[in-house]
Amino acid sequence: MVSTAPKSTEKLVDNEPTVRLTVAQATVRFLANQFVERDGQRHKFFAGCFGIFGHGNVAGIGQALLQDEVEACEAGAEPGLKYVLGRNEQAMVHTAVAYARQQDRLQAWAVTASVGPGATNMLTGAALATINRLPVLLLPADTFATRVSSPVLQELELPSSGDVTVNDAFKPLSRYFDRVWRPEQLPAALLGAMRVLTDPVETGAATVALPQDVQAESFDWPVSLFAERTWHVARPLPERSVIARAAEVIRSAAKPLIVAGGGVIYSGASEALAALASQTGIPVCESQAGKGSLLHGHPQSVGAVGSTGTTAANALASEADVVIGIGTRYSDFTSASRTAFNNPDVRFVNINVASLDSVKQGGISVVSDAREALDVLAESLGGYVVSDEYRARAAELMSEWNDTVSEVYRTEDGAALNQNQVIGLVNTLSDTRDVVVCAAGSMPGDLHKLWRTRDRKGYHVEYGYSCMGYEIAGGIGVRMAAPDRDVFIMVGDGSYLMMATELVTAVQEGVKVIAVLVQNHGFASIGGLSESLGSQRFGTSYRYRGADGRLDGGKLPVDLAANAASLGADVIRVTTAAEFADAVKVAKAGDRTTVIHVETDPMISAPDSHSWWDVPVSQVSTLESTQQAYQRYADWKKVQRPLINPSDR
Repeated sequence: MVSTAPKSTEKLVDNEPTVRLTVAQATVRFLANQFVERDGQRHKFFAGCFGIFGHGNVAGIGQALLQDEVEACEAGAEPGLKYVLGRNEQAMVHTAVAYARQQDRLQAWAVTASVGPGATNMLTGAALATINRLPVLLLPADTFATRVSSPVLQELELPSSGDVTVNDAFKPLSRYFDRVWRPEQLPAALLGAMRVLTDPVETGAATVALPQDVQAESFDWPVSLFAERTWHVARPLPERSVIARAAEVIRSAAKPLIVAGGGVIYSGASEALAALASQTGIPVCESQAGKGSLLHGHPQSVGAVGSTGTTAANALASEADVVIGIGTRYSDFTSASRTAFNNPDVRFVNINVASLDSVKQGGISVVSDAREALDVLAESLGGYVVSDEYRARAAELMSEWNDTVSEVYRTEDGAALNQNQVIGLVNTLSDTRDVVVCAAGSMPGDLHKLWRTRDRKGYHVEYGYSCMGYEIAGGIGVRMAAPDRDVFIMVGDGSYLMMATELVTAVQEGVKVIAVLVQNHGFASIGGLSESLGSQRFGTSYRYRGADGRLDGGKLPVDLAANAASLGADVIRVTTAAEFADAVKVAKAGDRTTVIHVETDPMISAPDSHSWWDVPVSQVSTLESTQQAYQRYADWKKVQRPLINPSDR
């Protein structure tokens, strides 16, 4: 193909073969040749590029992706960087992040958006990716580097600074940020982004802002820039002396407890954890990200811990004299806002690839890959087992909780369903390797405590950012990463209304997902929280205004099932358990995206966790409900503790 662009007078490297491409074309070609390797397994790092085009990127990245696709098609090959059209920029990032999580962070997507609102729509997704430490490459367009036409459409003008654009908002939300003002800066920017994206400690959103004029500018690039490059994902090894100290502390414990976090999943350390738990008899509880670390039914599994935990795990947590955190960042839900671990003499051993997390709660810090640390720790704990009495207590507590779950899962013939029963039906009717996806509302907490995980990658709840609207977009990403698994998206009407449009993307790409749309006419989670805080579910129901002007009138005539059908999905309306079971059979047998619509009563909640979450209550109020809530809050604050413990005690 002959280029008609003017000849560049500059080169990055003298005496080396070059190829003339635009900055956008060079970006696409570079990304297509990035590979990742861990444990001897190597594959392409980027699965493709999600995008929505506008004036900021249509002639740059858009043209480059088109050229890549056309040239590949003419050669009878796959594009170097597959392009997928999304409907919402934030949703595209969610889909990319969910894909990366399902792939244990070993593969990712790029996401491109136009200048201005297209770019800033990705900010929420960037925050979600970085908080959850999941890799995604963001390529937002930017205003002109030359500024010859300033102010251009959608440009932010600051009287105090001429070089600030809206893309600067990505800086605190990204693990890496760069802006390519000149073609010469592109290689360093892309290499810097790849360093972060493939680092299990540093990973998150990597943002490379591309001014729209620079995207289309041509340059003579060294051919070596586009050679295949393999990035090794390391497994940092633990220091033997630190493991020895950790083992000494664990050996001294009468009531040890393991808290398994997302690091166990990403490290592929589930088998090592199961082996250690079986060897020692130490019970294992799980954070949201770590659910699935130990499968339901393992003798040492006591389920979820913390604010949305099981009564079994929380009872053991309150008594534990040594807590062994593995791959957890101890979020406030995991620690029940620092009220879960109440033994006055409790000590902590923290195993984490990130030193930031390994020092939380005090105690011994083991900076290491989870699988590597567990293997060495198992050797160091040879001969150590918990007492028969402690083992029996953990088993009894978990048996009681399992009875509780079985009871709330139970349905009645012909009766309307509540949310607990809907979760139970999906859990029972789905296959072992199917994946449940959720993110916000009351269902994440209910799933955490009620879902019986049967596969390491069968549970996907985004709870680092708990972003409403993630569910459908995230479910698409999971299915794209695992096309051999059915994906059940659990979404309430609140989250559905935030971002239902990606159903169109699922239909367009032939990505089959099964969305269980639970309509309870409002925000069930915040409604329940509001009531517990004395705020009487104010502003949480979808209602008409009454005669007095308050939002407490009749229900709105919103038909979400009809909405889903209008977006191209197959829709099945159900009201009973039998109808729900039939709908799941139809959905699983089909090859199209299906939405199962069911109405539930938001006043029926899941079993109590005997735990707490710190949400401050008004200290003074004329409302009796708020006064009573504040007294309960004050009582829990007395239990809260900093849990900073010396590591050598």
